[in-house]
Parts: sequence; C-alpha cells; structure tokens
Amino acid sequence: MDEVGREPARRKTQDERLLSGPAERAAFRETDTWRVLRIMGEFVDGFEELAGLGPAVTIFGSARVGRDDAAYATAVEMGRLLGEAGFAIITGGGPGIMEAGNRGAREAGAASVGLNIELPFEQHANPYVDVEVDFRYFFVRKTMLVKYAQAFVIFPGGFGTMDELFEALTLIQTGKIRDFPIILFGSGYWGGLLDWVRSAMVAEGKAAEADLGLLSLTDSPTETRDLILAATKEQYEGAGYEEEAREATRRALGGPRSPS
Repeated sequence: MDEVGREPARRKTQDERLLSGPAERAAFRETDTWRVLRIMGEFVDGFEELAGLGPAVTIFGSARVGRDDAAYATAVEMGRLLGEAGFAIITGGGPGIMEAGNRGAREAGAASVGLNIELPFEQHANPYVDVEVDFRYFFVRKTMLVKYAQAFVIFPGGFGTMDELFEALTLIQTGKIRDFPIILFGSGYWGGLLDWVRSAMVAEGKAAEADLGLLSLTDSPTETRDLILAATKEQYEGAGYEEEAREATRRALGGPRSPS
C-alpha cells in the first residue's frame, strides 16, 4: 500500500489491453497500429532466437508441482531421456513441471528453452533455462511452442495445460500440423478425461472415434521417448489416426473428399 493506505494500481498486461472491452479500446484507438508492430516484433524475435534449435519436444504440465513431488522427478527424467536422444526441450519457462523438464535437459547437455509469458504478477524463468524468450502475447508464445516442436508431452496440469492440449488436437484434426505425437503422461490423471471424451463427445457426435487415436497415454518415460523417436523416423503409428481424424472432420463439415 502507498502512504495513504490505498492499494497501488494494478498493472495491465499487453494481452489484457489487447483483449479488453470497448472502454479500454477507446483509450488505445490511436495505438493499435503500433501494437500490431509490437506483435510482429515478438514473432521476429522468436523466429530469430529459435530458428537453429533443431529437433525439439515441448513439455507441458502444472506450475504448482513442488520439487518434492514424484511428478517433478519423473519430468526431470523425461527431459533427460529426450535430451540424451537428441532433442532440445521447450517449456513455458516457469516453475513446477516446466522447471523439471528444463532441469532434465540441462542434465543431458541438451538445449533447455523457456518461453516465458508476461503475467499480472511476477514470473521469471526457472534457473534451468539456458535459452529464454519473453513474450507479452499468449498467442505468439503458443505459436512458438508448436512451431519448433516435433511432439508434445503433457503432464498433469490445469487450465493452461488443457488449453495447449486441445489447441494441438485441433491443429492436427484440421491438418495444420502432421505426424505430431501428443503424449498424455499419467494414466491416473488423464484416464477420466479420455473416458469423458469417448462417452460424451464421441457418443454425441461432437468428435470422432479416430480423434482418440491422436493421443497416446502412458506412465513410462522410456515409452514416451520411443514413441517420439519413431515419429521422427517415419514409423509413427499415429499417422493413420491423424488421417482418419482429418477425414472425419471433413465429412462432418461437408468438405470435398481428400485425395487418396
């Protein structure tokens, strides 16, 4: 609080300003063009920083996992195994599972990348990030998390983790990315979600059975590594599911038949 006992004004992030309602937009009507240029600048900075990264895997998961949690140790092992297999590790740069993935990458001597995001509260990259890129806008950051990865490994997490999971599924389902493994790590956590997708989404025709084939569920770091390696060697068993999912989407939307 300041000297008269009032709370200091809360600082608005650039994302909040961009997505704000009419009153906020009116105040920034003359600066939206410059905001577009700033967004372009973030893309350019990300492209330049990551263009030479090489094969990489993005690891997602909760920032609320402590270092004494079993999931933290498992994510360290995951990052190390993937790093030893020749992959850079990309995370959101924060604590919890993200920190563990970066830590495993460093232990393996692999590139450890953190794509940090501006938040209303302070967030700094975890101490195991070697390549840090900071973003003001979530959608720019999300593009980088996909563009420079060959696969996603998704540990138990909250809304942000779910956001990344379903965005990746939508990109595969609509043919925007291909031969892209999405591996859900932790059957006890993710099993209920998959059951719900099957009993609700698929049962009511909101998704296709083939869409479930876009996801691999495992509790094994070595199996995860092997699934990703197979995909990079054109031995990815999920490629057929991807094509089935895209065809199911085409039929649902009444589009022209895909060429055989």
